[in-house]
Amino acid sequence: MGPADSSSTVPGALAQRRRGEPLPDDTAAGPPIPDLAALEERARELLPAGVADYYAGGAETETTLREAPGAWRSWRLRPRVLRGVASVDVGTTLLGTDVRTPIGVAPWAYQSLAHSDGECGTARGAAAVGALMTVSTSASTALADVAATEPAGPRWFQLYRLHSPAHTDDLARRAAEAGYRALVLTVDLPVLGRRLRDLANDFALPADFPLPNHPVGGSLPVSGHPPWTFDDIGRFGDLSGLPVVVKGVLRGDDAARCVQAGAAAVWVSTHGGRQADPVVASAHALPEVRRRRAPVGLGRPHRTRPGSAGRVRRPAGHLGAGLRRCRRRGRAARRPDGAAGTHDGALRAGRRPVGAPRHGDGRALTCPRAVTGAARWATTGERPALLPPGAWAPSLTTSCRSPP
Repeated sequence: MGPADSSSTVPGALAQRRRGEPLPDDTAAGPPIPDLAALEERARELLPAGVADYYAGGAETETTLREAPGAWRSWRLRPRVLRGVASVDVGTTLLGTDVRTPIGVAPWAYQSLAHSDGECGTARGAAAVGALMTVSTSASTALADVAATEPAGPRWFQLYRLHSPAHTDDLARRAAEAGYRALVLTVDLPVLGRRLRDLANDFALPADFPLPNHPVGGSLPVSGHPPWTFDDIGRFGDLSGLPVVVKGVLRGDDAARCVQAGAAAVWVSTHGGRQADPVVASAHALPEVRRRRAPVGLGRPHRTRPGSAGRVRRPAGHLGAGLRRCRRRGRAARRPDGAAGTHDGALRAGRRPVGAPRHGDGRALTCPRAVTGAARWATTGERPALLPPGAWAPSLTTSCRSPP
């Protein structure tokens, strides 16, 4: 199947053939693979220079931005063989939300600067392929309108500490009412990063640019309001009734504290290199986060009770606060029925060895996998390829540029 546009795609499937024979019509191979470099170059041709630099630029000397692609390219796959796999399904579940692809749309602001459809166009595209979309507080379309564009599409809502606590709390409630499946707290923006491209271009939004999720007549203050703390994780969970994801985590000890405070997941991110610079690349930070994070097995998101002062209510089937990792080399953990457990870093509660936790009806709980390719709970005794052994709390990673 040839590419639809040779300037921006490469074929989705190739086959051995003799010269003169047509390529097979392999519809199972999926759509052509996009050439990301060509797409980025095409976007730069179409967009005003200041807008293109706003989307593409980083903070300070852009060291983090430059190092990120090489950090991801340093990863290597460890393929398995002879598993009898006839077809591949890359779908998974993220905090109870089914997605058909491990690639999602990170929150990025002001999408109407790039196209008149703005976030609604992005929502349609993401829903068409079953991808998770995270909508930004600084979207140019109201959060309810984005949700109404594709009501069945998987989506989360991202919160900044930009405005008054009362307005931010109201956004959290409105996100839940509009059907968003999780709240994403971006915690790496206590102050706005110093972006030299924006300064050189004197970048500013048009005077009539829509910011429907901001207060009427509000500007973009980032100071003057109480800073967020770990206690806010449980508070926003109580307020919205949604699982809370903490975005902008680069350290294992921070990740552990987030999980202990009630986070359903942590999102390993450098904010696209647009905040602190230089910092460790997301690809390099992820192994430490997975090793150091408090071990928690999840099938459904953490929830907190109203008035519980941040205490976490574990979902049915959860192994409880005594959950810990058993480092028994050379032998797999065993369930009470004698079947093999999850992996050589098996989890157990107290002294009783267990396998994967289960719902009350017997269905195995699944662990939301990282965007980079972790795996579900398994009872095969095999550790997932690509990621190092460690705790099984869910994590997300991104190297996406996510303004502001």
